[in-house]
Amino acid sequence: MAHFDLDTQEYDVSGARVGIVAARFNHEVVNKLLTAAVETLGNNGIDENAIQIIRVPGAFELPLAAQTLARNREFEAVLSFGAIIRGGTPHFEYVAGECTRGLGQVALDEQIPMLFGVLTTDDQAQAVARCGGSDGNKGHEVAVAALEMITLMRQLGEHRQGD
Repeated sequence: MAHFDLDTQEYDVSGARVGIVAARFNHEVVNKLLTAAVETLGNNGIDENAIQIIRVPGAFELPLAAQTLARNREFEAVLSFGAIIRGGTPHFEYVAGECTRGLGQVALDEQIPMLFGVLTTDDQAQAVARCGGSDGNKGHEVAVAALEMITLMRQLGEHRQGD
């Protein structure tokens, strides 16, 4: 039985292309996530010209744009970034739930790693803490997960190039 272990952090991402969808809403937070992700990808072998970034209005629009990128079969992973900050209405639950469900469905339907970089926080301070503050930067963490998933999918024979 084959065993796949990526604890060594040696990624097989040569020639990989990555799509990124980022929400404009809460752009101060999202831009910090995006910057950390692009830097991490670049520092680990993904050429900056192999990264396509598209912007959408908000987190609710992320799944459709991510699905469009996934369907063109040009990318080995798609990362989505947004920030949904709880307010005084149930709007938070609707947007967070549909965004999460939609991105998960895209991953299964399109059979591509769909990395979830959407912060869902109770307040602005929590969002700031997660985009480079006291809780690190979730953009970096999502990029590392993308590197791992590209490597794993290649090991499993699901390499998307040449589909």
